[in-house]
Parts: sequence; C-alpha cells; structure tokens
Amino acid sequence: MSTAPQLVVHRDKELLAQAAAARLITRIVDAQSSRGEASVVLTGGRNGNGLLAALAAAPARDAIDWSRLDLWWGDERFLPEGDPDRNVTQAREALLDAVPLDPKRVHAMPASDGPHGSDVETAAAAYAAELAAAAGPEDHGPVPAFDVLMLGVGPDTHVASLFPELPAVRETERTVVGVHGAPKPPPTRVTLTLPAIRAAREVWLLAAGEDKAEAAAIALSGAGEIQAPAAGAYGRTRTLWLLDAAAASQLPRTLYPPATA
Repeated sequence: MSTAPQLVVHRDKELLAQAAAARLITRIVDAQSSRGEASVVLTGGRNGNGLLAALAAAPARDAIDWSRLDLWWGDERFLPEGDPDRNVTQAREALLDAVPLDPKRVHAMPASDGPHGSDVETAAAAYAAELAAAAGPEDHGPVPAFDVLMLGVGPDTHVASLFPELPAVRETERTVVGVHGAPKPPPTRVTLTLPAIRAAREVWLLAAGEDKAEAAAIALSGAGEIQAPAAGAYGRTRTLWLLDAAAASQLPRTLYPPATA
C-alpha cells in the first residue's frame, strides 16, 4: 500500500544534508531501542554522499550502536572493487571507514571483478539471495523491512538505477536486477527494483539543486512510475521527500507548509 508523500524543504543543500543526517540518527536509535538493531539502505550521488559526510561530522553519531546496524545499497555501478565511482567506495570515504561497523553487516553489492565476474545478472541474483537470507518471517517477503531506504532523485526522475521506460523499472517479481544500457555512465549497474524498495518501512527521497526541480514536480504530480520512477518509490509507513528550496522551486506551495526550515 502506498503512503502519501510528506515534504520537508530546507533552505539549501548543506542544511538539507545536516537535517537529514540528524533525522537518520534519530530513526536508527529509535529502531535499535525497540528491536535491538536497525537496517538502512544507502544511496550514492552528491546528496547521498553529502548526507553521509554530515553524519560523519555530527557529534550525535555516537548515539548509534554501529555494530548493530545493517547497511545495504539501493544500486551500484558494476565496476571493479575499489573503483572511485562505486557507491560503496564513496560511502567508505564519506563515513563508513570512520565508524565501528561490523564488516559482516555491510552488504556491498558485487563488483565486476568479484566472484561472479562480469556477469551482472548473476551478481544481481546473488544480492537478491543475500537480501532473502536476511529477511525474517516478520518481514513478509524476500527482503528485510528496512527501517530507512534512501534514494537520490535524478534530473530525469530516476531513482537507484531505475531509469524511465527501461526494463528494470517494469520489474514486478525480482528484487534485484542487472541494468544494461543505462543512459548515464557506466551503462552496466545493479539495482533494487520497486518491489524491494516498497518493502522499506520508510523511503526518503533526496533532491537538491535547480536541476532536480522539474523531476520533483513531475514525480509529485501523479506521474506514472514507468515514465517517472521516483513516483513509484514509497514506503510501507512513510514516504518522505527531503528537498532544498531550489529543488522545490517548481512545486505548488500547497504541497508543503511555507514554514519548513
């Protein structure tokens, strides 16, 4: 069942990153208090990495029990291990290397020089199997009910590596698929599908900058998910759009309260 999106608009991308990081700390701590652990799906890109850098700089980060946190990824560029363009490489630099995570709970997507070699479909199936193994009976499906799943929104409305009209956004059964011919480099990727995204308790969509304004307006105006994948990304209990003023500039003011920070 889809949840109606809630919007929070911040003055600029720096405030957005800091506020989203504070919000994420609170959400993780709450989950760990109630269940003893938490699970988060990370996103790459400038907004995802900006949030991680803000989290690394936040004194409150020490409230998180990092050893009881599972980290997953929404998508990955199918490149060799350690490649600077891989989301996991950028996440390690921004935050992960600075906090005491349990390495077994950092679930990076396979690299193109990993055990599956250059076969992106086998790599995607392996990640789907890892997700299924982590899902418990209470999750009611083949992936864990992530506490927070974060997504950057592209100027073309793509989220993860689900691009408008491409086969991956039409997937209704598999939770992870390989992507061929992505319109932005590199063309080969691994991505969660919309069914996997919608298993999350909360889905947060991050967008900052004037180049995201049209995408946000399209996705929030009732567009279909095949043409605007961001419109199909929603959580079980909450769907949160975290925007800066530039990214919100084409939205009708009726969509969000004028007093948002």
